[in-house]
This record gives sequence, C-alpha cells and structure tokens, in this order.
Amino acid sequence: MYDRRRAASNGSATVPTRPKIYHIVHTDRLSSITADEYLWSDSEMENRSGSSTGTSIGISEIKRSRRVKVLPSYPDLHVGDCVPFYFCPRSVMLYMLYRRNDPSLTYRDGQNHIVHLEADLSPPYSPGLP
Repeated sequence: MYDRRRAASNGSATVPTRPKIYHIVHTDRLSSITADEYLWSDSEMENRSGSSTGTSIGISEIKRSRRVKVLPSYPDLHVGDCVPFYFCPRSVMLYMLYRRNDPSLTYRDGQNHIVHLEADLSPPYSPGLP
C-alpha cells in the first residue's frame, strides 16, 4: 500500500500542503456545467449528444478507449464513466491545444476558449475543529 508521508520523507514525492485537482473544458460547456451544477463524464456527455453538450477538446481515440476500459477496483465502472482530472496545473493536453498541430486532435482553436477549472482538496477550515 502506498504511504504518501513515507514517500515524501524519503524524497521520492512531495505532498502539497494544499492539494488541488484540475479539469480543462471549452467555454461553451460552462453554461451546462453551471446549470447542472455538475461536471459530467465523457460517457454521459456522449449519451447527451446534441448542441447543448458543447465542444469536445480531447483526443477522440483516447475517449473511446476509456469508455470500454474497466477499472480493476470497480469492475462495473469504466474509466470513461469518471470525470478526468489532472493533478498538476499544466497538463500535456494544454500544451497540445496550444500547439494546434497534433494529428489526433480534432479541436484546433488553441487555448483562447479553454477554461482551466481548479478544485482545492484541502479540508475546509472550521474554527474549533482539529
């Protein structure tokens, strides 16, 4: 079992004091995200199909493979049934969108219409609690 404190103490990893996760999305998806108050998985977005789903910015082949790849720890769940998050503020996908030249990308309008969402995973501060 992975022990993040031990990994950090031996220099193999640094655990941030305020861990965050990130998700990138096209601006035309913001209205559905705010209306639903939810980030939907790629599988759910595909099931919804239509103009309200907005622009897909990912690599179609990767999205397709995630829809069929089963999570070993949850055999009834596919990777594509989960919302993809990044664990670093600058992802390879952002760079690919910036470059606009990867043959596997169908979206080629750069980063101007991309929003980088950030969630802070630190527990909220509550006075009087440890």
